[in-house]
Amino acid sequence: MTQPVAVNAPKPPMDERPLWDLLETALAYKAVLVAHSLGLFPLLADGPRTTAEICEALKIARRPATALLATGAATGLVAAHDGHYSLTPLAQTYLLESSPYYFGSFLNMLIANDEFTSFECTKQAVLTDRSQVYSGEEIFKSHEAQIALAQAFTHGMHGHSAGAAHGWPEVVDLSGCRLMLDVGGGSGAHAIGAAQRWPHLRAVIFDMPPVCEVAEGYIACAGLDDRITTHAGDLWNDPFPPADVHFYADIYHDWPPEKGRFLTKKSFDSLNPGGRIIIHERLYNDEKTGPLATAAYAVAMLLWTEGQQYSGRELTAMLAEAGFTDIEIKPSFSYWSVVTGRRP
Repeated sequence: MTQPVAVNAPKPPMDERPLWDLLETALAYKAVLVAHSLGLFPLLADGPRTTAEICEALKIARRPATALLATGAATGLVAAHDGHYSLTPLAQTYLLESSPYYFGSFLNMLIANDEFTSFECTKQAVLTDRSQVYSGEEIFKSHEAQIALAQAFTHGMHGHSAGAAHGWPEVVDLSGCRLMLDVGGGSGAHAIGAAQRWPHLRAVIFDMPPVCEVAEGYIACAGLDDRITTHAGDLWNDPFPPADVHFYADIYHDWPPEKGRFLTKKSFDSLNPGGRIIIHERLYNDEKTGPLATAAYAVAMLLWTEGQQYSGRELTAMLAEAGFTDIEIKPSFSYWSVVTGRRP
């Protein structure tokens, strides 16, 4: 039981706003998910609406509508002017299905798995060191057995990756590369982003068969089926098809360090001299004291996988241990960075 504190204590040496910001952000996140699920953002895409018009369209009362709209405005998704609400450029870019960077499929996946991000699941993940999503069954084994689950996850991660996939190709020079192997490439978002930036580049997405089926749909939609193909295989047991650059997007953080070292060595042994590896991740600083987005992402890995977030120094050490040289760390887009190396 908490001990009582003397009521004549002096004014605190600092105010508690950072704590409130942290706690209230969790509620704001839920409100944004609800706004998305109700269709607020496509509604406002049709033009500015008053609160009354929004209430009528969404079939909600004025009080909750005001709370959702205020949260939308405070988070930079909704603009208010003369009693009318409209979308900001941020929402137009990421929350409308017509956008190539649509984030909605990822939000849908979060909604579908909301119960696994509860306090109790988070505590159990910490106490047991086991993922909680899919009732604690290891995520990718579940995918092998449940095709629909694998494909839903792949659609969700496409929304998660679409923006970043068009960012990192701007900071990595692929002019000397002919064929990129997108290892665990999922929907193909990153292969598509690379192929659109580098017109000479071809790509192969290496993933499980049901995931490759989803990727083929995105590839066709992008009009790149003449330059991007899929190759179904097992990450741990099947050889990698030939390529002169291996790309890993949010793959290393799914696994513990020993599996990261395995993948690094597998890439080194598969690449010819001069071949390159690119690891795309949210990186900790070297002290692992932030940034907050990466620290929170590591909590997500507790809930979803057996993996963790890494610092640039840790991934650099993995590459050097495997024999890669010319290792570089470059910020790429949003919270992501790339760590690159070359086989001598």
